[in-house]
Amino acid sequence: MAKQMMRCLMSLPPLSRASLTITAQRSIATAAATKKKIKKSEEKKRAQFLAVKREKEKRRTRSDKEFEYKENDNHVPVLLGEVIDVFSSLHLRSFVDCTLGAAGHSSAIIKGHPELENYVGMDVDPVAHAKARACIDDLMHSHSCHLKVHTFLSNFKHVKPLLAEVDPNFFNSGVDAILMDLGMSSMQVNNPERGFSVLANGPLDMRMDPQASLKAEDILNSWPDTEVGRVLREYGEESNWHLLQNKIVQARLRGGLHTTGDLVDLIRNMTHGTRGGRQGWIKTATRVFQALRIAVNDELGTLEKTLNACFECLAPGGRLAVISFHSLEDRIVKQTFLKVIETGRGDGDADEEERFGRDSRNSEEMWIKSVVQGRNGRILTKRPVTPSEEEERLNRRSRSAKLRVVEKV
Repeated sequence: MAKQMMRCLMSLPPLSRASLTITAQRSIATAAATKKKIKKSEEKKRAQFLAVKREKEKRRTRSDKEFEYKENDNHVPVLLGEVIDVFSSLHLRSFVDCTLGAAGHSSAIIKGHPELENYVGMDVDPVAHAKARACIDDLMHSHSCHLKVHTFLSNFKHVKPLLAEVDPNFFNSGVDAILMDLGMSSMQVNNPERGFSVLANGPLDMRMDPQASLKAEDILNSWPDTEVGRVLREYGEESNWHLLQNKIVQARLRGGLHTTGDLVDLIRNMTHGTRGGRQGWIKTATRVFQALRIAVNDELGTLEKTLNACFECLAPGGRLAVISFHSLEDRIVKQTFLKVIETGRGDGDADEEERFGRDSRNSEEMWIKSVVQGRNGRILTKRPVTPSEEEERLNRRSRSAKLRVVEKV
């Protein structure tokens, strides 16, 4: 082919040959300039990414805790060592786990505090509740102790009436420690029938409480299109929410969306040809699934009310620890903590005298780096504690986890 082109070029008059040579040189120069421009653009994007990453590092306290991981663990509690540290200095008479899950955190607290007298655990998921109860019962049989255990199949929004049912005196004496882990358990994600997984086909359910009436399928097929768009925009923080809203409405005309596979196919077709490949549509699908799950379970509205209720239930010196997994949750936790301790300011900036080292009460608690003081309490995590690099590497579910702690005075 090259020889033929050369023969054609040589057969042309000198003037035409020169013209073609100049054109070729210009094309080569243009291609080189384009390549250079693309490379410069990619370098700029990388610099921006690193700048954002550095800024995020400034807004958190990365844990330096050694992460203990066993290959055969079916469930790995997130930030387990850090949660143990939060309550290790307290003499616990009572402990409340608002999100039992597989009882990983609860088991560690019960083992580490033989002085514990009352334990209360709750979970809205019947599978999680049954598994956690069995785990705690096994623990009680192997450790002879006087601990009173109470577990409830209930949403944590009922924490106050549940505590009153256990012991009316809780409201007089208060609870020493409360934990909320807002993450999805592997039991829920790995069961396609629950509808939480992006990668496994199942019904569009997404209910934490199987007895609840509203499903993700109802939102996608029945809610007004403007409400669907609002859910995607506010709860999923999805930039293409309007296009997604239109695609969902169009799908209704063809019979609607009834399985997670239907929804994933819609998202894949919508993002076909865009940059990012497989990771591109998976990220979009993850945001959409998050938005629907939050709407189905009213997670954000329930969270703020429960945080206030839990703080009211604390005894003086008692601590509330919350692990969140996305920015919407973390923002609510941060802002609610600031309100309940009554700082008198909403930005959460602590003065220098509030930093670790100026307060003898925290001299032995090295995990506390900076506190925010208020009239009703103290936030012990001015910046949230995040998993160590080792935990993030070995337990990918922990990557977005943030731990915030407030102490009542």
